[in-house]
Amino acid sequence: MLAGGAATAPYVLPILPVETYLKYQDFMGIKPATEEKGKQGKLPQQYADMFGWENIVATVAQVYESLSPEEKQKCVIGASNYGEAGAIDFFGKKYGLPHAISSHNSYWIWGPGDKPGEVLIVVGGSPQDYRGIYDDVQQVATVICEYARPFETNLPVYLCRRPKVTLQQVWPRIKHFI
Repeated sequence: MLAGGAATAPYVLPILPVETYLKYQDFMGIKPATEEKGKQGKLPQQYADMFGWENIVATVAQVYESLSPEEKQKCVIGASNYGEAGAIDFFGKKYGLPHAISSHNSYWIWGPGDKPGEVLIVVGGSPQDYRGIYDDVQQVATVICEYARPFETNLPVYLCRRPKVTLQQVWPRIKHFI
């Protein structure tokens, strides 16, 4: 029983460096799995979800710092999923970022806040997701993290300006749940 526990422990506990874990996974014949829909990456979801968060926030902070003081006052920071929004809320304090909004899962319930969204920095999604709301949508950065979930390994960051509607007006229509 002890040998079996030792052999399977790295699958349930993050005790190995990632490169060593990948070799262990291959040796054991384990295929990464996920409980969610979509493509699976090199690591199982429980490990892949441990990578890239602070890198995302540092990238957003660089974009935020590039704004004028006037734009910072108007800026809203958004994320295409609750994990990215949670990372911005957790690590963002260190970078002086405002709280994030997201239309994904429970974050949608908290709403868009008071700012109408004259300037939006948003993580993830595609330009088409934002062009219905903004006249000016520019991809200004890409966050690269080899070990994150596949949809977060090359994560775009957009800067959106000149809104067609306020976030408060569009919020009821943009919620998405998984």
